[in-house]
Order: sequence, then structure tokens, then C-alpha cells
Amino acid sequence: MKRRDWIKTAAGGALATLAQAQDGLPEHPRDLVFPKLSYDPPDPSEYRHELDSGAVAYLVEDHQLPLVSIGLTLRAGSYEVPAASAGLAGFTGSQMRSGGTTNLSAQDFDEEAAFLATRIGANIGTTSGGGSVNCLTQNLDRSLELFFDMLKHPGFEAERLEIARAQTMQGLARRNDRLDRIQSREFRRLTYGDHFTTIQSTQASIESISREAMQAFHARSFDPRRMFFSVSGDFDTQDMIRRLNEALADGWPVGPAEPAEIPAPSHEPQPGVYMVDKTSRDVNQSHVILGHLGIHRFDPDAFKVRIMNSVLGGGGFTSRIMVRVRSDEGLAYSAYSRFQPGTYYPGTFSAGFQSRNATCAQAAAIVVEEIERMQNDKITARELDTAKNYQIEIFPRFFATAGQVAGTFANDEFTGQKKDYWKTYRERVGDVSVDDVLEAAQQHLHPGKLVVLAVGDREAMLKGNPDKPEFSFEKLSGDSGIRAIPLPDPLTMQYPEA
Repeated sequence: MKRRDWIKTAAGGALATLAQAQDGLPEHPRDLVFPKLSYDPPDPSEYRHELDSGAVAYLVEDHQLPLVSIGLTLRAGSYEVPAASAGLAGFTGSQMRSGGTTNLSAQDFDEEAAFLATRIGANIGTTSGGGSVNCLTQNLDRSLELFFDMLKHPGFEAERLEIARAQTMQGLARRNDRLDRIQSREFRRLTYGDHFTTIQSTQASIESISREAMQAFHARSFDPRRMFFSVSGDFDTQDMIRRLNEALADGWPVGPAEPAEIPAPSHEPQPGVYMVDKTSRDVNQSHVILGHLGIHRFDPDAFKVRIMNSVLGGGGFTSRIMVRVRSDEGLAYSAYSRFQPGTYYPGTFSAGFQSRNATCAQAAAIVVEEIERMQNDKITARELDTAKNYQIEIFPRFFATAGQVAGTFANDEFTGQKKDYWKTYRERVGDVSVDDVLEAAQQHLHPGKLVVLAVGDREAMLKGNPDKPEFSFEKLSGDSGIRAIPLPDPLTMQYPEA
């Protein structure tokens, strides 16, 4: 048989088999009916263990691969650091890992970890710090020794500190280069004002960081009573509890058991249009973000707001802002909205896009229109079902691996999440109605209080699109006018007068 004839015969047989397999199937994919998702989240009490030191550990065994992963979270962060020392918390976290220990030089520590094929890390952010170790089961003993040596006895080697300081200085000098970073920084300042989340490190604050300052920060932060562990992989639970108890038994600096309270912002954002003039000969687009203060995660409307935002701009290509700005008008590659409830204080609502300078005002006006439409008109049943089904169907992903189970439950306890959150998650999503979404939009969206920030070519954005003169930033600003935000000196963060 010739090759061409063989292909025809094989193809014909395949089509016949496919036709038989399709017997009884719907004529169109939209007619497919899927069984209802049935998934019960694991019970955190099955994995929770209180250690002798007061630390809490969530241990989830998984023997598919000879690997062990340990994560540590504790209360420590830049919120405890004064502005004059901005950068100290982050440096302490990174130098705990890169600066060796009092028992091993930085180079010896790196070489031994590499020889074991073990990854060890440490970090301190705004409201939490911690570390991690990932290793082969056969190398668990020595990997844990290295990990806890780093946590207990960081060396903060001077040479590594100076390398990090020089690298950070280079980064400070370039922080006015990217539009997205400028936008993120200035939007936080406009919404949160004078708050620890808006404090920027400077040349002076980075130069002030010393080994002694990092030692002091470490000593008051890395206390077992503040620690939450998530452990997953190839281990025996009782054996791991023994190992952790031994590692946490002694040798720790003595600090306060209770960390300082995380301060909430007191700033009241001032609505209006703000512009940062950052021109580039290579880029003819600007970044625009609109928003206001949001809600706390324990707000009784949190699930209603979640569904509302999914319809508005958080649902990707099915969301209204994306459809209007990208699909209908072709003004941006991507457009979105985010309504992230805050963990310790109210979060923010924001919507944004990146568009050609001439069309930024038009796209911004469309976003405002969609926000107002959410308040005035009920969403459709189809929009509601799409948003709810997505939230429900992604639910099992939070527990897809042993590491996710352990990490999710450890983080929940660390942040004080409600104990029935996951148990009632799908029910609370499913209970949201069309009327609930309208009520949430009317209660929690504030188009009259929007802070509108545009970063890019100010002159080109104000000129607008001559074919669409009805859209302009002047009209968006109303009587308040457009306020200029000058770029600060990147090393001192001093802002010249607008």
C-alpha cells in the first residue's frame, strides 16, 4: 500500500472511531452538562500541632517524592522601623541568608547548601518575616541544622552587607525609570498618605544600616513564640515534631513575646486627577490607575464585593472593563479592576490600564462609566453565574498539593483568618445574588471619591485625541483641576514643589 493510501485509510478509520465515540454527545460544546463539583476542604485540626516552645506547625505528609519543604512565618516587618532606618527590615532578612552564620562563613554556608542541593532562604517584608528550606529527604538532618543555624545565629558578614548596599544604591538611582513602579509608589502615597507602607528607603537610610542594627532587629523578632511553620513532604509527622522541638529548644535571643501592633493608615485620600510627567521617546503610552480606599477582609460584604469586582474588572476577558476598553474600543491591551480586602486595615479598590497617550482620557472615562453602571444597573444572571462559577471551581486549587494545604492553614492562623472560612467558602459565594451585587456596588464603590493617577507624557495625555474631543482629563478633574506630582530625587526622595 502506498503511503498516501495508508494515510487515507488510517484517517478514515480514525474518523469512524471518533463518530462512534461521539454517539449521544451534544451537538455543540455549549450544550455539555458537567456534574456538580464536589470537594470538601481538609480539616486544619488534622495537621495542626503546638510545639513545646509555643510555636505552631502544620505538618502534611506527602511521600510521592523524596523531598521535604519547610516554611516559616513570624510577625516582623518594616512597620516596626522608623523612617530614618527604612530598609533595615529587608536587609536583615536578606542578610540572614547571604551573610553566613556565627558558625559558618557566608562562602562555606553557600557551598554546603549547594553540595546538599538544599535551598535555604530568609526574608522580612512589611508585616511578616520568615524563612524556608527545601531539601532531599536523605539530607534532612544537615539541612535542618543549616536552616536553624541561620535563624538563630546569623553572621551578617560585613563583605556581603557592602555588596548588598551597593546593589541597593544602584536600584535606588533607577527607581524613577519605570512607569509602573512610579505609579505603584505614588498611588500608595495618594491613598495611604504618611504610613509605613509608603516610606521609601533613601541613600542616607541605607548607609545607616549596620551589622549591629540588624542583630538588634533579629534579636527582637526571631522568637519561637512568634513562629508558624508549614511542613510538607516525605517525613513522619511525629519524627518531624521531635526535630522541630529540638531545634527550637534553646539558643534563641530573648525578645518580647508580643510584637508591636500594626498601625492602620489615618490619611483621608483627596479625590481628583493627578499627573506625573515622565516622558520617553521610545514609549508612546502612559499608565493610568483610578481608585479609593476599600474594605477589611472581615467586612460582612466581602464575598459580595468579590463577585461584584469579578464582573466589573477582575474576571479577565469576561469582565466589563476589559470588554469595553480592550475588545470594544481597542484602547488598551489589558484593563482591570482589583478590590483586595485588607488583612490588618482596609485595603484599596483600583482599576487601571496602559494606553496610548492620546486615548488615556477616553479609557479613563469608560472605566468611570463602568463603575457608575455597576451602581445603577443590576448585572445579568449570566454575569453572576460566570463570576460565581469561577470562584467556586478554583476553590480546590488552594489545596492541590501538600505544600498548599500546610501553607494555607499556617498563613490563616498567622493572619487570624476565621476558622470556618474555607468550610463556608463555596456556600457564601453561592449565596450571592444579583441584588447583593448591586447593593455591594452602591455601598463600596465611590466614583465621586476616585483618585485618578496618570503617569507618562503629560502634554500628550492632556492634548488627547482630536477625533474624540469629548474626552479629556480636564473634564474628569472637574472643579478641582489637575494636580501635578513631581518626581522626587531618587536617592533622597525629596519632592520639589509642583
